[in-house]
Amino acid sequence: MTVNLRVPGPTPSPAMVLEASGQQMINHRGPEFRDLIFRLTDNLKTLFATTNDLYILTASGTGAMETAVVNTMSPGDRVLAISVGVFGDRFTTIARTYGADVVEMKVEHGKVVDPDDVRKNLRDDPTIKTVIITHNETSTGVTNDIGSVAQVVKGEFNKLFLVDAISSIGSIPCPVDAWGLDIVTSGSQKGWMAPPGLAFVSVSSRAWEAYEEAKCPRFYFDLAAAQRYLERGQTPWTPAISVYYAMDTATKMLLEEGVENVFERHDRVARMCREGIKNLGLKLFAEESVASSTVTAVHVPDGVNGAELATLMRTEHNVVLAGGQASLEGKIFRIGHLGYCSEDDIQNVLDSLQVVLPQVGFKG
Repeated sequence: MTVNLRVPGPTPSPAMVLEASGQQMINHRGPEFRDLIFRLTDNLKTLFATTNDLYILTASGTGAMETAVVNTMSPGDRVLAISVGVFGDRFTTIARTYGADVVEMKVEHGKVVDPDDVRKNLRDDPTIKTVIITHNETSTGVTNDIGSVAQVVKGEFNKLFLVDAISSIGSIPCPVDAWGLDIVTSGSQKGWMAPPGLAFVSVSSRAWEAYEEAKCPRFYFDLAAAQRYLERGQTPWTPAISVYYAMDTATKMLLEEGVENVFERHDRVARMCREGIKNLGLKLFAEESVASSTVTAVHVPDGVNGAELATLMRTEHNVVLAGGQASLEGKIFRIGHLGYCSEDDIQNVLDSLQVVLPQVGFKG
């Protein structure tokens, strides 16, 4: 029986994508790879809704986040780090690791940042140069309103704005140019329906200006190297060619489906998931007004062992769920529905939960 992988990354890949990834290797300094990287870069720019530079890195999404930091910051730079969960905290940690003077703005788990609070922080501290944030926080199942936050960060204060869109872009609207975002990151293993191994970084002209002044050490993640090599259809370092093949096919599939249709599908599946969870008598972790269209977080009911629930779902029903992270470990479980996911996949999760919940002591 096929495993129903319902974690928010890595996500399942369609058969066409898996087949593409199994192609034979090519010379990454040859014309075949040049055509591949140019085509994939163009497809990603379309899906990012940007005319900015865009670079493909052989790395995880975290590598893209580190790229955003080291190419735009110097030790001692004042940085407003907005966090609504584990991955916002990770962005904060990366900036601090490279010597940034971080002003932490932590939001209660399950909630999103209020643009008015961002405005107050920026008004009270004019020395802040850069703002960093995670768009879609998979650890808590919420999506920040980046468009509204950008109106404050860019429109009112004209600060450099770096956005971790690893689990959103390609699944949830994140129009890079329309919102004026300076650096936006993503990773192949999320809504792109491809295996892990590639990260994507869009870079605005304002971000390139910051690059010229940035003093953070960088080598593997130096965007200037990526820029030089892309001009001749190459990467500075050996690329994950198999994942390029996968992404080439996956982006074609998304473009053929139509960007707006992709967004609508994610919304539809997410609504179905949330309604099904409520019908089972379970409680959603995030308010529905800010709930993510790529992952649903659910309270583990009182008296129920979350680990036992996940184990039975996996061993008896071949459904793999994600648990809570950090302070939420054992308190929530999460259902991923980004990328290659249909209503049937979610119905399978809900049907399995209906069987397993009484077995672990849930009375409804």
